[in-house]
Amino acid sequence: MAYVAVKGGERAIDAAHAWLAEERRGDPAVPDVSLAQIDNQLGRAVDRVMAEGSLYDRGLAALAVKQAQGDLIEAAFLLRAFRATLPRFAHSLPVETGRMQVRRRISAIFKDVPGGQVLGPTCDYTHRLLDFALADSGEPPPRVPAADAEPAPMPLIHEILGQEGLIEADPPLPDAAPGDLTREPLSLPASRDVRLQALARGDEGFLLGLGYSTQRGYGSTHPFAGEVRMGEVAVEIEPPELGFAIDIGDIVVSECQMVTQFTGSKTVAPQFTRGYGLVFGFSERKALAMGLVDRAMRTEELGGDVTAPAQDVAFVLSHCDNIEATGFVEHLKLPHYVDFQNELATLRTIRATAKAAEPAV
Repeated sequence: MAYVAVKGGERAIDAAHAWLAEERRGDPAVPDVSLAQIDNQLGRAVDRVMAEGSLYDRGLAALAVKQAQGDLIEAAFLLRAFRATLPRFAHSLPVETGRMQVRRRISAIFKDVPGGQVLGPTCDYTHRLLDFALADSGEPPPRVPAADAEPAPMPLIHEILGQEGLIEADPPLPDAAPGDLTREPLSLPASRDVRLQALARGDEGFLLGLGYSTQRGYGSTHPFAGEVRMGEVAVEIEPPELGFAIDIGDIVVSECQMVTQFTGSKTVAPQFTRGYGLVFGFSERKALAMGLVDRAMRTEELGGDVTAPAQDVAFVLSHCDNIEATGFVEHLKLPHYVDFQNELATLRTIRATAKAAEPAV
């Protein structure tokens, strides 16, 4: 593919950058939005940018949202590009979501789940009506105080089903280090750890559409949201010079355990299988979609026939990254003058040849 440099375009590009900065700032009479305002009041946008940018830093994600004028894919691109410049000094240990400081935890398969249902901050039960009161600057309504009771233990749902052997067990941890998509390009076939990484930083809309497709018959799964939880988990590393784990901070994550029917096989008794999603921030829609797509991509592994897009591992992993997709789509804006002139000349030649071959009337 041939690209042609645009001569004399440097001044135009500089002017475009200046115009962009002016557009970003907007009316100077309107107060400039601060990063703290973006973080606190546009928190779900910050969460999405952190997830798709593969970097947990609320301040930098808020900066990216501001710089990108709210274009979340562009913001994720900015954050991921910055991430590539950072040194790697340690690998964390697996986070223990069973010890999560839960802000929200629901189960669609048990009403009286041990530890209780915790609705948390959610719009699931609100009317989808514009709240014009938000147009006025003012204090939010007072928060309804929660009970002072000691938080009850909240076992993971799959552990409850596992006590009866009704759901597949956790796979053993591999001896080899997990893959790292931030350091190595995707290669196929991909192990499940790499697939989950790709989903965790994949485009939420794309995964949502694929997950929806599995519910509409493009796949043979019938899922239940076994558990969705959101809260803070501790991140630990084990420095070689110490020989024991140390806690370096807490992050907010959303987790989904999707429970799916499985009729069994010659070697495995009938049981429930699982799809899994774990993502930065309060992003449960993304975690749900991940759980659906993860389980769909395990179809062949569980003895099923791959018949739908969400079950095709190569298709999903090759198209879920919105940064890569953006590059391929937006490169069409670059000059393709030579390519098009070749196509144009070829088309004219074909038409002239066809016309010359027409019988005289």
